[in-house]
Amino acid sequence: MKYNSINSIINPLKFLIPDKIYLRLQFRKHLREKLNLKTPKTFNEKIQWLKLYDRKPEYIKYVDKYSVREYIKETIGEKYLIPLIGVYDNVEDIEWEKLPSKFVLKCTHGSHCNIICTDKSDLDIKDAKKKLETWMKRNWYWYGREWPYKDVKPRIVCEKFMLDESGVELKDYKIFCFNGEPKMIEVDYNRFNGLTKNLYDINWMYIPVSFNRSTEPNKTIEKPKRLDDMLQLASRLAKNYPFVRIDFYSIGTEIYFGEITFYPISGFGNIQPKEFDYKWGSWINLNK
Repeated sequence: MKYNSINSIINPLKFLIPDKIYLRLQFRKHLREKLNLKTPKTFNEKIQWLKLYDRKPEYIKYVDKYSVREYIKETIGEKYLIPLIGVYDNVEDIEWEKLPSKFVLKCTHGSHCNIICTDKSDLDIKDAKKKLETWMKRNWYWYGREWPYKDVKPRIVCEKFMLDESGVELKDYKIFCFNGEPKMIEVDYNRFNGLTKNLYDINWMYIPVSFNRSTEPNKTIEKPKRLDDMLQLASRLAKNYPFVRIDFYSIGTEIYFGEITFYPISGFGNIQPKEFDYKWGSWINLNK
């Protein structure tokens, strides 16, 4: 959902601009291209089309980082959920003294609004509260007109802090599903030292594409031990939708759900080489 400059100060006039016009302006601003909504061809164009015309009510539940847990529990099972420590309606409800030494706080109604605590004794709680209070007042709908976020209730969840086999991070495996079929996996790593993204097909062959971040073709990332299971789970969660990205974490032989995303980079992602913007777009069937 985050894209270049989108979290900068927003002109108040944007609140008066209809979605379609706003998206055309933002598309031109971020991609230097004219947005074609009549006959969209590229991945980014079709993401904008889906924002405007694919408005299933359940999307609101799925983008909510707390409510989606019930959907995951019902659909694939509670064992895939990261253990929950607490959920709070307000920042002042957090009992910091009762939290473990390591934890993760996430706002449920947006993206990139996390407090990752690896040692509570070193945490600046005052600063953490200030960040959370700012995020809780923000409505992410206005930044990219991703309509499901408009009515998500702002809350904070606290989850168990987890690391993968590296011992230093938790790589993010983001599975892109087109009309219910997993087609590729984006692996986000080096989150704390210059986020990098490598793309792979479902057979774990590297795809030479940069998607809004640098990519490392010579970097060896081991295939997750249960990749096939991960793909099957993603397919079950994505089966009814023209496009959706299902995120997982892999820790040894265990799989944990991350989040559901309908609009990666809000449909303003710089895809290079450009031919892949068209290729991925061809995988989204809007006729359904």
